[in-house]
Amino acid sequence: MRCAGDIEARQVDETAINIDPIQVGGRLTADAMKAVIAYGDGYSVCDNCRKPFRLDYIKKPPIADFHADLASWVEMDACRVVPGARRGFQAVCQGLVQKGDPVILTALSHYTEFIAAESVGAVPREIPKDEKNHITPDAAAETIERVIKTEGKAPALLFVEGVDYQFGNHHDIKGIAKVAHSYDIPVLYNGAYTVGILPVSGRDLGVDFVIGSGHKSMAAPAPSGLVATTAEYAERIFATTAVKGDQTGRTFGIKEIAMMGCTLMGVTVMGMMASFPHVKERVLAWDEELAKSRVIIDALLAIEGTKILSDMPREHTLTRIDTRESFDRVAETHKKRGFFFTSALGKRGIAGVIPGATKIWKFNTYGMTKAQAEYTAGAFLDIATENGLTVND
Repeated sequence: MRCAGDIEARQVDETAINIDPIQVGGRLTADAMKAVIAYGDGYSVCDNCRKPFRLDYIKKPPIADFHADLASWVEMDACRVVPGARRGFQAVCQGLVQKGDPVILTALSHYTEFIAAESVGAVPREIPKDEKNHITPDAAAETIERVIKTEGKAPALLFVEGVDYQFGNHHDIKGIAKVAHSYDIPVLYNGAYTVGILPVSGRDLGVDFVIGSGHKSMAAPAPSGLVATTAEYAERIFATTAVKGDQTGRTFGIKEIAMMGCTLMGVTVMGMMASFPHVKERVLAWDEELAKSRVIIDALLAIEGTKILSDMPREHTLTRIDTRESFDRVAETHKKRGFFFTSALGKRGIAGVIPGATKIWKFNTYGMTKAQAEYTAGAFLDIATENGLTVND
């Protein structure tokens, strides 16, 4: 089926149970789908853009209110919607970091955090993870001390993941923020896998910036995200332009530099807005999401040789798994090699595992119904049994 010319219609979530680690939190709601159609034209939200000619001031549709609602929701003082979490990282770096400044990241940081630091000429330095794949306050303190000693100055910013993308583990954000603030280092909370999935309070965490991903965790079209901050840093991060044309004398009002004048526009912001009431409600059902995830985890652990590399018991729906002693043993002699696994899942209507992956891989159960979780758990057990693997009661 094609939707236009050579463009095939995408029907992954319509025809399968999708467990792709990065996709499940970004599935659009029905309301977002309708908003996408209604506001698909490029400058659709600009019908009522009036002075001061800035997107986050538009009242119809209520984009101005949406910004205020987002800030209140994550319990910060100011917020902007941006084209993805990575642009939030970049905005913070642009506002706080000078060329040559050290910036603290972690051994579990996403590559876009490194690129955001690189974009302003910063010197990235990592907090190592411990044997349990955690980033700890003690390790943060040791890294800060090392950086001060080697670089001759304190880091300008510290990035830390609420839940990391590699293992789906939670980290001691409050403890790390307390350590960083004792050195007067602002803290950026990467909530790409938490904001829109589970309750997040920047004030309670004690961080200076909260970054979220609309297309990863807020049921929004890509690219979309948010950057929220405290009153202390808002003027620096959302600084307005002071440039003036030398020939024309032109100035550009209150356009914000980091936003390149305007925040997220068109179909992306409208899809994000349309899903927001549903997102606010769904984060309150986080315990239910964990319960469904654990049904699948229990089934996988019943397959002899299978290991969970993430924290146990699971406290997030994103999980890293090691099947080198189970499904990969089958792949060694199977005629399809590692592709037997994704093929078997596909025949059972399950998608999202990287084709050929039978060693170490990730999956995400977010958004499943209870029936889908039970079906998926059974599918893993069936594939194990039919390929001669031992399944324990």
